[in-house]
Amino acid sequence: MATIPFSLRIDPEIKAQLTQEAERADRTPSYLANQAIKIFLQAKTAKRKAIDKAVEEADKGIFISEGAVNAWVDSWGTENELPVPEPDIFPDAQ
Repeated sequence: MATIPFSLRIDPEIKAQLTQEAERADRTPSYLANQAIKIFLQAKTAKRKAIDKAVEEADKGIFISEGAVNAWVDSWGTENELPVPEPDIFPDAQ
């Protein structure tokens, strides 16, 4: 993929660390910065997708009550450990 120039201001300490890491990796600082930005953007995209999916699920109005979750967590490590609770809160039928 072709690249284009892009400049940004960074703290001197970050530039020094980037340069040092680039030397260790036998890469250019711009290559490492590009990789870091790419990974950052991929993580942000994945997080946004996860949030969108969670909101979509929440909009359905089906949840597990606090009491059921607390009982389940309280049972962890005991002889009578409970299974993962099932949803027990449902939207009103319309």
